[in-house]
Amino acid sequence: MPGISARGLSHEGRRQLAVNLTRVLALYRSILDAYIIEFFTDNLWDTLPCSWQEALDGLNPPQLATMLYGLEGPCAGELKALMWPLTLLALKSTACALAFTRTPGFQTASEFLENPSQSSRLTAPFRKHVRPKKQHEIRRLGELVKKLSDFTGCTQVVDVGSGQGHLSRFMALGLGLMVKSIEGDQRLVERAQRLDQELLQALEKEEKRNPQVVQTSPRHSPHHVVRWVDPTALCEELLLPLENPCQGRARLLLTGLHACGDLSVALLRHFSCCPEVVALASVGCCYMKLSDPGGYPLSQWVAGLSGYELPYRLREGACHALEEYAERLQKAGPGLRTHCYRAALETVIRRARPELRRPGVQGIPRVHELKIEEYVQRGLQRVGLDPQLPLNLAALQAHQAQENRVVAFFSLALLLAPLVETLILLDRLLYLQEQGFHAELLPIFSPELSPRNLVLVATKMPLGQALSILETEDS
Repeated sequence: MPGISARGLSHEGRRQLAVNLTRVLALYRSILDAYIIEFFTDNLWDTLPCSWQEALDGLNPPQLATMLYGLEGPCAGELKALMWPLTLLALKSTACALAFTRTPGFQTASEFLENPSQSSRLTAPFRKHVRPKKQHEIRRLGELVKKLSDFTGCTQVVDVGSGQGHLSRFMALGLGLMVKSIEGDQRLVERAQRLDQELLQALEKEEKRNPQVVQTSPRHSPHHVVRWVDPTALCEELLLPLENPCQGRARLLLTGLHACGDLSVALLRHFSCCPEVVALASVGCCYMKLSDPGGYPLSQWVAGLSGYELPYRLREGACHALEEYAERLQKAGPGLRTHCYRAALETVIRRARPELRRPGVQGIPRVHELKIEEYVQRGLQRVGLDPQLPLNLAALQAHQAQENRVVAFFSLALLLAPLVETLILLDRLLYLQEQGFHAELLPIFSPELSPRNLVLVATKMPLGQALSILETEDS
C-alpha cells in the first residue's frame, strides 16, 4: 500500500497531517467504531451509503482486493474501469494518502528465498529457537540499533520488555554491543539466560570448526534484569550503567521490539526526561492497551485538536494486519467466512441472553469445514449456553448468504485502520519535537512478515545524513 513518509514532512507538515487525520477519522467513525461480529445484530450493511452498497454488493474477495487494496488479479483491468461512487473512491484515496508508508526501502523477501524458515542473513546459532518473523525482526532492528549506537556514541543499549532475549542476544553476541535486558516475567528471564549459554556454546563450537574465524574481542552476554517498568515513573534500574564509562557519564540507547501498550510510552518518557539516555529506537504495538489518558495523546498539539479521541475499538483495529488480510482476500480462502459465522452466532446469543454482548469465543478449530449451524452450536457451548438451543436454520443460511457483504464491510474498516496507527505514532513524533528532540519514523520490517513495522528513532542531536545510513540494508 502506498502512503506518506514521515521524513518528507516538516514540523508544520506533521501538525497539519494530525489535523487532517482527526477530521477523516471523525468522518468515517461509524465504520471504525463498528464490531464486525455485530454485522447482523446492528444491521451494519445498512449503515453504509446506498451507492456504496450497490458498488460493493456482489464483489467476491479477490475483486475486493483489487478494488480496495489495489492488488492485481484476474480481470483487474475490467474492475478498475467500473464506475464507483466518488465518495467511496475518496475514502480509498484518503486512506492511502494520509497513512504513513509501511514499505521499506529494501528487498524484504530475499533473506528467505532459499528456505522460508531460515534467514540467510543470520548464522545458524542465531536462528535456533527463533521463528522466521522474529529472525527478520531481530536482525533488522539489531542492525539499526548498532548504527544508531555508533552514530550517537552510546556506551550501552537497554532492551526493555526483552522477553526471551532474542534481540538482546543478537545485539550482544552478534553485533558486539553492551546490552542490559529488562523483562518483568521471571520465567522468561530464566529461559533467556539458558538460551544465552546455549548460544555461547554453539559459537565456541563454530569457532573450533572454523579456526580461521578469529574472535577479536571478548564476548559479553546480555545482562538480564527482572523488573517491571512502571510507565508513570522513572525506572532507576533502567538507567544504571553496567560498567563505569571511561570518560564522563554513561550514554544509553533505549530500544524495545514491539514494546506493548504503555511500555513504548515509558521508553519515550525516559528518553525525554533522562540526560543519560541519548538515543531511542522503539517499535510499538498493542495500541488498545494504552492508558486513556496517559498513553495517548502525548503531544500538546494533538491534545488540542477537536476529535483527537481514539476509543478502545479504534486502537484495537489499528493492530490488525492489513497486508496479511489483503493476501487472504486475493486467495479467497474459506477461512474468510469466520467473521460471518461469528456474526451469525451473535444473533443467536442475543436472542437467548440479550444482556450478553460480544462474549469471547475461544478459537473453534477448522471453521471452514463446519456448517454454520455446527459452528453456532460449538460457539454456544463455549460461552456457557445450551448448544442444543433450537436454531432457525433458514435465518442462519440467510446470514451465510451475506458472507461477501461481511467481508466487504470488514475490508473497509481495515483500509482505514492504518490512519489510526498513523495518528498514534504521529502524536509521539510531535511530543518529542515539542521538547526539542529529533525524531523520525522508518519502515524497518517487511509488513507481510511483521505488520507493526514502523520504528521511532529519536536522538538529542540532528540525525541529518545518518537517516539514510539507518535505512540502508546491510550487505
